[in-house]
Amino acid sequence: MKWKKLGKIFDPIEHPLPNDCVEYAQSPQALIFDEFVRIYFASRPPRNEAGQYLSHIAYADYTKDFSRLLRVSEETVLPLGGLGTFDEHGIFPLNVLPFRGRVLGYTCGWSRRVSVPVETSVGLVISTDGGETFQRYGDGPVMTSSLHEPYLVGDAFVRHYNGQFHMWYMFGTDWIEPGTGAAPERTYKIGHATSDDGIVWEKEEARRIISDRLGERESQALPSVIRIDDRYHMFFCYRESLDFRTNTERAYRIGHAWSADLKNWHRDDADPGIDVSDDGWDSEMLCYPHVFECEGQVYLLYNGNQFGRYGFGLAVLEND
Repeated sequence: MKWKKLGKIFDPIEHPLPNDCVEYAQSPQALIFDEFVRIYFASRPPRNEAGQYLSHIAYADYTKDFSRLLRVSEETVLPLGGLGTFDEHGIFPLNVLPFRGRVLGYTCGWSRRVSVPVETSVGLVISTDGGETFQRYGDGPVMTSSLHEPYLVGDAFVRHYNGQFHMWYMFGTDWIEPGTGAAPERTYKIGHATSDDGIVWEKEEARRIISDRLGERESQALPSVIRIDDRYHMFFCYRESLDFRTNTERAYRIGHAWSADLKNWHRDDADPGIDVSDDGWDSEMLCYPHVFECEGQVYLLYNGNQFGRYGFGLAVLEND
């Protein structure tokens, strides 16, 4: 199998967005309706007076063949958290799961720190109006740092398989001081947790379920899982932990692993593979993948250069 790129389908510069957001459309994630597809993403207003960004969730609705953009949200689907909460300074991404007449949303909440730039945790929000708006289950997270995963728990992707909720997520393994006066950078890996109700989770704590390709300092993020025939396939992004922001050779790429039992994962980035283009909006990096099925086709949403600053694109899975 191989991915066929269909091009960039959304550019945040071209559309008015809620919360005065003017750039970035990061971590696109799909919710399938009978008549259309809704794609949630995180966008940003201009930097504040302290030079900092906030991330807000918006959405764009498409026809089910993705030939036409129908609507872009005019209001935020979820406000940021209150003073001192885990999602006070941003929500990115939002992963959605239709379940028993409601839409469950798992957020990655961002809060700033002093010695390091950020901390993240996973929150639960619920929509009873078909994914138009979401309400918090509570002001705190449902998944956060713990004894052997001390920081940077986030990027949750949740599905319900075989009567149980499964969550794939990232967890931090260390912070690195570059030694150049720059802010510390982080390394994170992909983990797994299960739940009977989608609220209380049991981690396989500190178990790294995806092998490294770049060595111990490989960072892995944004897992996304789909079942195709008798295998489960995970797509994720990975990069070097240092010198990755402007060095395209060390920047994000999209990786792949497969499993027959949701426990043991076999990494195979090349099949099906997808790589940067020769030029254009996704020529420097590929990041924040989301895989889903629609109308009998398997699609991949993803971001390109500068971590999704210029929007998101789409690819379709084809037999080689």
